[in-house]
Order: sequence, then structure tokens, then C-alpha cells
Amino acid sequence: MKKIALVVAGLLFSAAPSRGEVSLDGFLQGLYGARLDSHNPTSTEQTASETRMQLRAEHFGDKGEFFGRLDFFWDGADTADYDWELREGYLKFRLGSSFDFKIGRQVLTWGTGDLIFINDVFAKDYRSFFVGRDDQYLKAPQNAIRAEYYHNIGSLAVVWTPRFEPNRLPTGRRLSYYSPMAGDIVGTEMGDEFFFDPPLPEAELKNGEVAARFQRRLGGFASAVYFYRGFYKNPLGMDLDNMVPIYPRLNVYGASIRGAIWGGILWAEGGYFDSRDDRCGEKPNVPNSSITGMVGFERQVATDLTVNGQWQLDYMTDYDQFAAQQPEGVYVRDEVRHLLTSRITKRLNMETITLSGFLFYSPSDEDLYFRFSTEYKYTDEITLALGGNIFDGKYENTEFGQFALNDNVYVKVTYGF
Repeated sequence: MKKIALVVAGLLFSAAPSRGEVSLDGFLQGLYGARLDSHNPTSTEQTASETRMQLRAEHFGDKGEFFGRLDFFWDGADTADYDWELREGYLKFRLGSSFDFKIGRQVLTWGTGDLIFINDVFAKDYRSFFVGRDDQYLKAPQNAIRAEYYHNIGSLAVVWTPRFEPNRLPTGRRLSYYSPMAGDIVGTEMGDEFFFDPPLPEAELKNGEVAARFQRRLGGFASAVYFYRGFYKNPLGMDLDNMVPIYPRLNVYGASIRGAIWGGILWAEGGYFDSRDDRCGEKPNVPNSSITGMVGFERQVATDLTVNGQWQLDYMTDYDQFAAQQPEGVYVRDEVRHLLTSRITKRLNMETITLSGFLFYSPSDEDLYFRFSTEYKYTDEITLALGGNIFDGKYENTEFGQFALNDNVYVKVTYGF
């Protein structure tokens, strides 16, 4: 493994051919975090204890470009371990005057929401998000082919991921989670059987993911329609024969719009989640189809002070059948789930200090998640950060309530080069 990592690193730094332009940079970072709840059933009190080095190489040629992003890290939060990950490594080129292609390992994103994802069905890394890693780590990489066609009426992008890439969720080692089988919040301190590692769909071509987006300008607004065919990114289903979580099949149809108005930025997005394995809501082990939408607005309300807010509604179809199938004594979500969010960002001291807070609150589920950070740009190369993640909820089986024992704080030091 180490030899392979050194070879890949060497390729990144020798990627520049004799012609074209190449840029090389990266950072070295230390991240250290600890949980605040002593009753958390995880196998470690540390949510992060890592040293990470990222190397980036980008080459621009006459007819294409190469981009590579490689992480090396030593993680001592649980079992001390050295590892590496190729986060991005792709070739991008143009065919003719209308087609762009991006082939290889890449981070994909689209949609309009601020940390609310409807039509952005690409993999997320919530393990990183919940312990204080940089925001770039929320988006997990995946091996894909992306093609985009440009025309006067708009552009069409199509992404094919041959191997399904799920969300990276808490496993029970440093972050606990709610297990419907145990009916409780669990972690690996309670036993290795609570290490969360659900099997992926079979590695067959029919199980690949296809996503498409058509976008164009409508006056001063950017509009788009979306399609996705694949699987739920979280294992929301259950294989009743083997009693293991599964990723049910999913189609998503959606649209969005975003533009400047009223002195700020307004956006709206919606989607229909077509649960292909249970379109009639008859199977208790598969999620029902749903319709979800949101609206958001952001504005600078004072000097260096920006505030935004979002409101999301999620309507479950065939709700009466769903509610009747749930076991007694377990919280059952409402037919319409509401989620409110707000981000506040303040810059001080000639923008060398950034204060940031983001709140998720669901009045229907009665749970919340608050993340905050203070960053100080000590020099052009060195950045210091202090932050935390706070969860709360009335019920243990809601989206944020299940993480109520995972409250943590962290410190982070980054040296860019």
C-alpha cells in the first residue's frame, strides 16, 4: 500500500509534459477532536486525531487537462493507522466545439441548496462532515464518466458511475447511530456486530448510476431539470431473508431555479423520489416514494455579515400504509416533514477571522443539528480553526436525534503550500 501511494505521488509531481502549464500545491493539516458525551457507546473518546497531507497537481495542455488530488493521512482516533486516498484523478478534454468530457475519479455536484441535497444525488461523506474535516470532504469521490453538450438553448450533462457509490455514514466506531434492529443508539463499544458496513448492490452494469441535468438561463435566473436512476444513497431498506440493510432502487425527477433578486440570491428546488422497489407503499422494509421541495434566500445584511435561510418540505406518499406498518412504541414521522436551516457568516479583522454557524432544525421531528467554527488566518500559509458539532432530538430514530450522543469539539491547524 505504501509503495503504491509513493508511486501515485510521484506521478502527480511528474505529470507535467514538456508542453503546457502545470501547477502543484497542497496542504499539511492536523485535526484533533473529542466527544462531549461520556455515555456514547463508541470505542474511542476521540472523534478525530489525524495528520493529513494533500497534494494537488493540475496540468493544462492545448487540447485537454489533467487534475489530481491525493490525500495521505495518519489517523490515531481509534486504531492508529496510515492510509491514503485518491480523491480526484481525471482527464478533461473537449471533442469538437460542443462536447466536454471528464473521465476518472472525481467529485460531482449540482443543485441549488446550501447543505440540503435534493437533485444532488452524488455520494456524501457524513463521517468527515460530523467530525470537523474541511467542507471539501463532505463530497465523496466516485469513479465516473461525465459528458456535457453545449447548445444555444442550454447545456446537457450526463454522468455515468459504473459502480454504485453510497454515502459514507457513521459506523459506530467514533460516531454512534440508531439501529432499528436494536431499537437503540449503538456503537462498537457494545460489540463488533454494531460496526455498520452494509453490503453494496452487485457489481453489475445494470446497477450503475446515471444522472442527467439540462440547464439554461431564464432571464436573470439559472434554471435546470434533473434525472437520476440508481439507488438510495443511504441503506434505507432491509433484506428480510438475511436481516441486513440494503440500498433500494431509486429514480429522481427534479428541477431548480436560482438568481439574484431583492438585493440577494433566491433559489428553489424540488424533486420526486420514485422508490422503484415499492411504488405502492406496500412493503414495510422499503421506503415509500416522496415529493420534496425547498426555497432559500441569502443576503448580506451588514458589512461582512451574510445570512441565509431555507425551508424544506418532504411529503411521503401512501403515508397511511406506512404508519400502519410501523411497530408500536417507535416514533413515526409526520406525513409532511419540515426542515428549517440558517447559515450566518461574519468576517472580522480585515477578513482574517471568520465566524460561522449553521443550524438544521426540524419542527416536525423535533430534532436539530448545529455546527459552528471560528477560523483565524494567522499568515498567508497558516490557518487556525476551532469548531464543534451539536446534535439533539426528542426521539432516537430521527435524522439528527440518532446522533444525539455525538456532540464534539475540535481544533484544526492547516499549513498551505
